[in-house]
Amino acid sequence: MIIKSLELMNFRNYDFLDLKFSEGTNILYGDNAQGKTNVLEAIYLSATTKSHKGSKDKDMISFDQEESHIRTYLVKEEIGYKVDMHLRKNKSKGIAVDGQKLKKAADLLGLLNVVFFSPEDLGIIKNGPAERRRFVDMELCQLDSFYLYNLNHYNKIVNQRNKLLKDMHFNPQLKDTLNIWDSQLVSFGSKIIERRRMFAGQLNEIIYGIHKKLSGDKEELIVKYEPDVEIEDFEISLKRSQERDIKLKQTCVGPHRDDFSFVTGNIDIRKFGSQGQQRTAALSLKLSEIELVKKIAKDTPVLLLDDVLSELDSNRQNYLLNSIGDIQTIITCTGLDEFVNNRFEINKVFNVVEGTIQS
Repeated sequence: MIIKSLELMNFRNYDFLDLKFSEGTNILYGDNAQGKTNVLEAIYLSATTKSHKGSKDKDMISFDQEESHIRTYLVKEEIGYKVDMHLRKNKSKGIAVDGQKLKKAADLLGLLNVVFFSPEDLGIIKNGPAERRRFVDMELCQLDSFYLYNLNHYNKIVNQRNKLLKDMHFNPQLKDTLNIWDSQLVSFGSKIIERRRMFAGQLNEIIYGIHKKLSGDKEELIVKYEPDVEIEDFEISLKRSQERDIKLKQTCVGPHRDDFSFVTGNIDIRKFGSQGQQRTAALSLKLSEIELVKKIAKDTPVLLLDDVLSELDSNRQNYLLNSIGDIQTIITCTGLDEFVNNRFEINKVFNVVEGTIQS
């Protein structure tokens, strides 16, 4: 997987941009708040249809403009593709691949696989379960269209069921329709639980060896899937929770409340690990994500590193940089010292200054 070039128009602080990337390591350097991360955001958007920041479409359009365009040229398995994305302030985004408009934004997922790593990701272990679920969901949605289908339907049903629970406060007779939503919730939710359990198994096959090397053979990391409810108990648990759900006006049982723990020895490092252990585990998780894409999608992802090297010590920096030799990488940073000092091979350098970029 290679991104050949990226064109932006009225996106964030770029009026117009046309970047040609190397197939190897690309460095975007410059002071803070110049627009480096915006380039990575546009690439991530072209792969996942979402901003890594959770930004709305209208917030990514340049000030005083009504629409924005992102055009990404990529090569996958020796076939070229052009992804056009059209952001509009008052309408949903339009997406086309090679000039053919996609009916659903989700149809884009899986064409361009990316792994995004930012300083915020270093907190994925110690932060709340929502971030860990989001990590798993974004990875599986890129790799498994069946999972994406089930997750979209499940989330819609949870939202509709929650609306029903709120409406029941004014119309108690609506309780008779609750069982209809419950059966659908169990149907789609069970498939999510099953796939997440499989994902944890696939992840453990990879992360064990990576983490052991990163920790200098001192630690062995195991990822444990913690489902909120087991498949065989899902239906009865929903029934038992009905009165509580009605009282709280929200669905309190299901995979939207799942979590994943990270255990080394007998220590759950989410709660009891040192900051160094948590950061090492987060780095292991991201490096495992690269290997998972290679294994499941039979392709190499594009790696996006957003100013993450400054947050790592020299040992973790070296391990990360030495692990990415065979994949296209786009890195943002404020200076080139880390790469020069480590004699790391750089294929192309871009200087970013106030929404303009020079190669």
